[in-house]
Amino acid sequence: MTTRLGNNDPALDEGPDPAAVFVLDESDGLLLGDLVTELTADPDARIDADGWADTARTLSNQLPVRLRQAVRRFRRDPGVDGVLLIRGLPVAAETLPETPRDSGSVERRATTSAAALMLVSAQFGEMGAFRQEKSGALVQNIVPIAGNESFQGNEGSANLKMHIEDGFHQHRPDYVGLLCLRNDHDNVAGLRTASIRRALPLLPEKTLAILREPRFVTHAPASFGAGLPPASPRPLLEGDPADPDIQVDFACTEPQGAEAEAAMAELSRALDEVALTFVLEPGDLAVLDNRLALHGRTSFRPRYDGADRWLQRSFMHLDARRTRPVREADGNVLA
Repeated sequence: MTTRLGNNDPALDEGPDPAAVFVLDESDGLLLGDLVTELTADPDARIDADGWADTARTLSNQLPVRLRQAVRRFRRDPGVDGVLLIRGLPVAAETLPETPRDSGSVERRATTSAAALMLVSAQFGEMGAFRQEKSGALVQNIVPIAGNESFQGNEGSANLKMHIEDGFHQHRPDYVGLLCLRNDHDNVAGLRTASIRRALPLLPEKTLAILREPRFVTHAPASFGAGLPPASPRPLLEGDPADPDIQVDFACTEPQGAEAEAAMAELSRALDEVALTFVLEPGDLAVLDNRLALHGRTSFRPRYDGADRWLQRSFMHLDARRTRPVREADGNVLA
């Protein structure tokens, strides 16, 4: 299912197409704009500085009440699709620079889009990033890189397989934010999502039993580089059998044995059957519950002319105490 949202969508439309949409109205936009202006007033400000992140966290409590209510509802219950689409964030489209073209691209400066992303992200949880991926930057650019077209990661432009973000890691984020600054030239690149809540009824009990067993090894994606310890077999479904969490990356998860391979293939088919595709517009922020919703991307053709597709990504953790042993100096970066 492909979702293209128009400007007449209700402020919060709950249902299957998509699960939840929140549209900033004029007064919401003005208030958010004022907060962004405050965060970006210093041209030398750096997002990853502890002081800046603390200010963003504090100012996020002044976000529009309707938006904070929508976030709180989503945190309590992300619905059957596990996606909240927030529309109308400021990205300064009229003055947006060229899409970055360097591998490992991140945003260190307090730009309009990065500030808006951090303000909203702070309402979902504690902002964080992994030292081994994109140098631990809190705001990461998702852009196509020449020569990496077929890369199964954020620098590719071919079809990106469905995955949970950092599914190999015990401290993977609870939420992932993807803010669109510009879409591809042909406006065909789509964010694909699929929820285990929708796929679960399509799977027979025998398959579910296998998916709950530690028969699957998920390796770190190539974006993390080398030097990580080998992964151990784990189940793909954990928690309440009636409403489980899912942890799978169809590019990096290896089933152990024929039964596990068949079960994983059934899981993939079920997720494809219930998948949604969102063609994001500038100012659209898709927030995914990383415990329930996988995501991927449809293919597109980059031109490497400075106007290619450009998203910015954030990670959020619900429990800062749980991640404390791996956060450097009690900061935002996980080692």
